Amino acid sequence: MNHPDSGHRDSELHIDWTRCAGRGLCSDLLPETLSRDDWGYPIARDGRRRPRLAPAQTAAARDAVDLCPRLALRLLPPHRD
Repeated sequence: MNHPDSGHRDSELHIDWTRCAGRGLCSDLLPETLSRDDWGYPIARDGRRRPRLAPAQTAAARDAVDLCPRLALRLLPPHRD
């Protein structure tokens, strides 16, 4: 989603499902973006496979990427139109 008032575009969070162990740290750090399923695995609240992150969420997303014990997260740059 574009933010016309800020000129920024949203980044995306890639979750490597082959690495994820469902510990839930990412959903704790990004509660507006991620929730957990019954087994603790992250689910995007927007229903996307790669949840979009508003510019204000970038710092928390970087923390989640850096702190993920299984290295299952990657921050993807905004798409160019």
